[in-house]
Amino acid sequence: MAFSKFLDPKNDIALRHIFDTEKNKDILIHFLNDILGFAGKDEIKEIEFLSTIMDAEIASKEQSIIDVLCQDSIGNRFVVEMQLICDKGFKKRAQYYAAKAYSRQFDRYANLQKIFFIAISNCVLFPNKSNYISSHTIRDDETNEHNLQDFQFVFIELPKFPKNKVEQLTSTVERWCFFFKYAEETTDEDLKKIAEEAPIIKRAYDELDKFHWNERDLTAYEERIMDLYKEEAILEQKLDEGREEGKIEVAKAMLADNVDVKTIVKFTGLSISEIERIAKLKDTH
Repeated sequence: MAFSKFLDPKNDIALRHIFDTEKNKDILIHFLNDILGFAGKDEIKEIEFLSTIMDAEIASKEQSIIDVLCQDSIGNRFVVEMQLICDKGFKKRAQYYAAKAYSRQFDRYANLQKIFFIAISNCVLFPNKSNYISSHTIRDDETNEHNLQDFQFVFIELPKFPKNKVEQLTSTVERWCFFFKYAEETTDEDLKKIAEEAPIIKRAYDELDKFHWNERDLTAYEERIMDLYKEEAILEQKLDEGREEGKIEVAKAMLADNVDVKTIVKFTGLSISEIERIAKLKDTH
């Protein structure tokens, strides 16, 4: 990739730099209205930022802190969360965050307002769904009636977003998705075209210009990248260990059935010496 002056908005430090500041309220408001399709009487006009610590007892853990939490003028709450690494627990965590945001309203039940959870994911969350955006609500299994209306989850799966050229974009939602997926690769010429159609997204790009960042914030951004590399390395190591354990179990079963070593090598990918070691351990037990 050629040199880019734009940082990666998928980095949660960058995401908060764009959305979670008073001076950028209008960028976040536009994003929420665009993604949720709010217009007219439903349009969000003003927001108030709330604490992103979801559980004070475990606030030191990253999992208890969300990226953005705000509420509009009538009390509806909006969670915006970036998901960078594939995590089997994320869908559960999304529901936990939404439930926490709901219960923290500290009001009479009749006055509790809606929770909108928006996830921007750099990995596929729903392999069986073809659309890159999906919206989830609580509905009656038999009639599909939407009686329980206080929760809505919107998942944006960036790997599924099919367009990689500015000329292909036909809506503001598509321009937001392009922004999150390709900001680092966006050229000045591309940005001019985006600015003509969506000036607010041009503002978001301006917030990603690394030459506008101070040294402290840039350091935090870079440290977050290193943390992600470490998390990915640990995850890959666990996967490798799991695959290796699986191969060993298969080898043990084949040895128990007196399958010859060469066949075990072929089916497991283990070396002859590894299989002989497994056989010796098996014989000692």
